[in-house]
Amino acid sequence: MQQENPEALRKIFDFVRFGSILVLLGHYYTVCYDILQQNHFSYPLLDRIIGSLFIFREYSNAKITALVLVGIAILSSQGKKDENAGFRLPVSLLVIGAFLYFCTYYIRYFPLAYILISSIGFLLIVTGGTKLSRIIHIGFSEDVFNDVSETFPQEERLLENEFSVNLPARYKLRGKTRKSWINIINVFRSLLVLGTPGSGKSYFVIRHVITQHIAKGFSFFIYDFKFPDLSVIAYNHLLIASSAYPVPPKMYFINFDDLSRTHRCNVLYPDSLLDITDATESSRTIMLALNREWIKKGGDFFVESPINFTTAIFWYLKKYKQGRYCTLPHAIELAQIPYKSLFQVLSREPEIEVLINPFISAYMNKAFDQLEGQIASAKIGLARLASPSLYYVLSGNDFTLDINNPQSPKVVCVGNNPSKQQIYGAVLSLYIERMLKLVNRKGQMKSSLVFDEFPTVYVNNIDNLIATARSNLVSTTLGIQDFSQLRKDYGKEQADVIMNVAGNIISGQVIGESAKMLSDRIGKIMQDRVSLSINAADTSISKSRQLDAAIPPAKIANLSSGEFVGAVADDPINKIRLKTFHAEIINDHKAIAKETANYKPLPQIREVSQKVVMDNFYAIKKDIQHLIETEMQKIQQHPDMVKSMPKRAKAKSL
Repeated sequence: MQQENPEALRKIFDFVRFGSILVLLGHYYTVCYDILQQNHFSYPLLDRIIGSLFIFREYSNAKITALVLVGIAILSSQGKKDENAGFRLPVSLLVIGAFLYFCTYYIRYFPLAYILISSIGFLLIVTGGTKLSRIIHIGFSEDVFNDVSETFPQEERLLENEFSVNLPARYKLRGKTRKSWINIINVFRSLLVLGTPGSGKSYFVIRHVITQHIAKGFSFFIYDFKFPDLSVIAYNHLLIASSAYPVPPKMYFINFDDLSRTHRCNVLYPDSLLDITDATESSRTIMLALNREWIKKGGDFFVESPINFTTAIFWYLKKYKQGRYCTLPHAIELAQIPYKSLFQVLSREPEIEVLINPFISAYMNKAFDQLEGQIASAKIGLARLASPSLYYVLSGNDFTLDINNPQSPKVVCVGNNPSKQQIYGAVLSLYIERMLKLVNRKGQMKSSLVFDEFPTVYVNNIDNLIATARSNLVSTTLGIQDFSQLRKDYGKEQADVIMNVAGNIISGQVIGESAKMLSDRIGKIMQDRVSLSINAADTSISKSRQLDAAIPPAKIANLSSGEFVGAVADDPINKIRLKTFHAEIINDHKAIAKETANYKPLPQIREVSQKVVMDNFYAIKKDIQHLIETEMQKIQQHPDMVKSMPKRAKAKSL
């Protein structure tokens, strides 16, 4: 009706307002009737009309009727609404006006005072009601950040199985706080944990992955960027939960800083290099880890040449005397041998003939600039690893990297050092590459791989591991600060693949493109919208529901520490309808602090003196020198043994 004939409607409410005034005037007539009659101002017709109406028979009926009529008129008022008006003034006017309006009962025998005070009260009520109507018609929420509309139902059930990681949490739904669970029931589809420094990745998520998987009997490989933070957690929980394993696992540490608390492991253990392709993968890993910019130059001549050269070194040592010197330190020392002797020795191994022929050809034709371009980057990169402490750790055989061997399960923690991450990270990348080859096999026990600050190491074909290791019960957890960091270190294409193949994702505060990607992944929900239009004559309010981002990028960029968003994956047996979440993970801070205070330090493995380390360092150098001397003597005694170098090459070089 308001839209069809607003003028007629306004006239009706004007009449109602006028009626309230007439009722009030009639009431005043009855109150002052004696005085009016004495002064001959009464009218018989008016007396009969007023006397016949019910509202004038009782004192309060007329006053209440007048208020009801004026209230109807006020609620229908269409004046300009004031969205900044508060409740204090209108309510004060209404309270004072009602007091004056109704408390005049006690002065009804003083007609003039009664009429004056009642009229003032009536006007105050009308004024307060009019101001109040301009507020209640707007009805805007105080939720300026749209927090209420951007909430959605989340999983409140605890869904647990023999592999799951379950994180208690709380979330808000329409202004109410509710308890929930983040159920990572399909851990084998990998877990990606994002968050800027201080967002709580390790404290709220990764520590629970470690403790819960140890309690459920997983073998483990942990890349501990800030060693020994995660290693201490794993060590102490394994002491408690070793009974959860059919065969109690042994724990091993790789640490290049404190040699008394590290085990020794030959990353190029010859039995793990089954064919030359394994040597090629190891060579590619160490070269790309030492030269991260090469990741974006796959197939380039001056990238593939150092890889082929290193492959030849690795495979030669694997074949020489059944791998007697097949270690990374021996490979580093062998790569530093002068070309003349090196090529002749390498040429004795038929399986690497194809790999070294281009280098021999360049040397034979005196293309030394080209040769240096092909090999020098490999030699320089490997030379950066020539450290006595590295040699000591890499030349021992305390354990092998088959962590999920059912007969000999292991929990292996490898430690990096943020101040030396380029050097240590390259070696640890090779450990990880060799470990993955042994872990991703059929018939092994369930295993969990945790990589804190994942971009600081290079893992070749990590996307392939995530895609294929699920059937082999391999759980992968990757900790990343930001997607841009992953893209910088791994290249755009591989970074995109890693982000997209991860089935479970938990993110703390991230900004920029990472926040946008997460917002798109979580999706949209139906949200209420209210719009207000005010002009001099009318106020227009429209309400609607529309699909909008459940968690906008700006909200992800401003998450508090311990507050996470993301999505989990399910499986055919355990279906999860509410996969997405925006919740605060609940940690019992006092219990964790007490537990941490009682942690035992990592055990001392052995007493290691500087003399032992240096003796090992020089022994490796002597091993390679002895190898070269022995092989060169054989070549001199039997020149025909060098089959890969033509005679004219020998004439020029020998």
